[in-house]
Amino acid sequence: MLNYLKAVVENMPNDWLGLTTHRLDIYNEKLAKTEFLEEFDALYEANNSNTSSLHKIPTAYDYIRLGHPLSCILEWAIAKQNNLQSQNAISFSSATIPILSVLRKNLFDKKNTQIVYAGELPEFFDAKIVRKVYGYNFELKEVEEADSLPEFDGSTILVSHHDEIGLIDFAKGADFYINILPNLGSVLVVNGESNESYISDIQHVRRRETIAMTPANSLIALNSLIKQEQINVPDLSVTKNKSLVLDSISTITVADTPALVGSSGLSVQYAIMMGLIHDAIENYKGKAIKFIVPPNCYGGTNDQARRVAACLDNVEVVDLPVDGDNDMVQSIDTVLTKIAKEDVVPYIIAEIPTNPRVEVPDLTALQNVLSAERKTASGQIAIDPVFILDQTFCPNVHFLGEADILSTVRAISYASGSKFPSGGKCTAGYCVANKKGNALMEKIELHLSLCDNEATDLQYEILAKQLPSMNQRIQDAYLKTREFVNFIKETLPTAKINFVSEELAKEGFTPSVFSLDLPTKGNTEEEREEYKRALNHKLINLMITNIPDESKYCVSYGQLKGCYWTIPATSTQGTTKEGDKDYIARVSLSPNMDLELHKKVFLDFVESN
Repeated sequence: MLNYLKAVVENMPNDWLGLTTHRLDIYNEKLAKTEFLEEFDALYEANNSNTSSLHKIPTAYDYIRLGHPLSCILEWAIAKQNNLQSQNAISFSSATIPILSVLRKNLFDKKNTQIVYAGELPEFFDAKIVRKVYGYNFELKEVEEADSLPEFDGSTILVSHHDEIGLIDFAKGADFYINILPNLGSVLVVNGESNESYISDIQHVRRRETIAMTPANSLIALNSLIKQEQINVPDLSVTKNKSLVLDSISTITVADTPALVGSSGLSVQYAIMMGLIHDAIENYKGKAIKFIVPPNCYGGTNDQARRVAACLDNVEVVDLPVDGDNDMVQSIDTVLTKIAKEDVVPYIIAEIPTNPRVEVPDLTALQNVLSAERKTASGQIAIDPVFILDQTFCPNVHFLGEADILSTVRAISYASGSKFPSGGKCTAGYCVANKKGNALMEKIELHLSLCDNEATDLQYEILAKQLPSMNQRIQDAYLKTREFVNFIKETLPTAKINFVSEELAKEGFTPSVFSLDLPTKGNTEEEREEYKRALNHKLINLMITNIPDESKYCVSYGQLKGCYWTIPATSTQGTTKEGDKDYIARVSLSPNMDLELHKKVFLDFVESN
């Protein structure tokens, strides 16, 4: 097996190490990891490690932060070594989250948990805060040697630190083994059939609250396994790179607070949510907490907010309709006025521009609604909201400076780094606050650390290289997008296009993504919807077939080159309620692409329909 892995590592496709988003045309969500590993296993049995064969294996996951070829192969190898099913090994970039993933499952199952460790727990694991803020219950037991586990009625998690990857001694009898690999992350191994019901829940925690071990770190772990040597992590000048990244974000956002940088956008959002809950517990004792969230926003945001609320009795999610016939400002006013009477702590999460309809609210009206003083049912002044802005589509727009539109309210902005900040080269995200929100950042930083979700050394290095050119790339990509949108309007005037107006662009909103509602036909609403959905796929297939080097069926945005197409309802809105999904085409352009060729193929599509 080790010889085969050595050949695979030598011959693997470059994309295995360099992509953050994979092709959806060779991806089956229901078989996400299993299909990849089944075909990989077949290549292993045939001793076939050819690059062309490896390249043809179906995509493991749509977003690389959920898992990817190298993390899957690392898990496969660890499982193989220990005579387990590959699904029983799950890698994490974080050393803390695998513990939290078991605690979360046991919270709902009302099952006891003991965490046994020899030596020390992950550096940032704070048992008091995990109990108080996350609502998880457990017993901590330190032992001299991991050989003797105390008897326990419930789940036993054994935490260990190793500089090498090898055999696990299952005779010790733990239900879950978490091996912390220095500077790489960790691997959780599920022991026994009785615990296999945990696997999907653990993977869902990895999907929403953290990321898998990164491709680069998975490769380091695989090489350690192949050579049967201690893990050797290269020195990447992280102090220098981190300083460059923080300076770049400060210049881009003109925010008053230093940025926090996490392993992904959702890692950052999780730290924001848990940090704000922690702040509310301390400063608004006994009061309910409400996260106000658009029901059709990016599926990860939606799902994570509801997952956090499900764990805590005093936290609830309130829907905020923002798209189409709904106006964000009016919706916020209605919701805040209603819940002010209940004397709760209000936190709003919203995207500007919205996704996928690319709408921007009246910002002056937004400022007024957020700043308005409201009263509780007893006539007291209600708690002012915190506005949490997902700025992924337009990270260049200034919201948080002293003279900017959100300066009068407590506001936090965050962005997914897999988009424009890194140009699609890594998943790291970041957040900043304005002066009024500055006091909240300490708690957010605490929870980013507790979850061990800070960006990796390599992610810092990539951001240090890519962030300085971000604003120019945004401008260049916008100009390409505007030209393509205008071309579509001319050639297919019956299509409905969602994109920013010229006026908004002059104000700085220059996204390079638009959504396309194709004209449809049919006698009933069902027939028209079915026809439109089929037409979406026809257009995307034509593009990726005719321009395979540039046009891809992917969910990426802010990439360095090419043009990416997706249908939000079947990708980014995967966990969104069916009635809130958008079955339209979302198109994302880059500054480096053959726009004339894309126009030509689109014209062919129009003329053939």
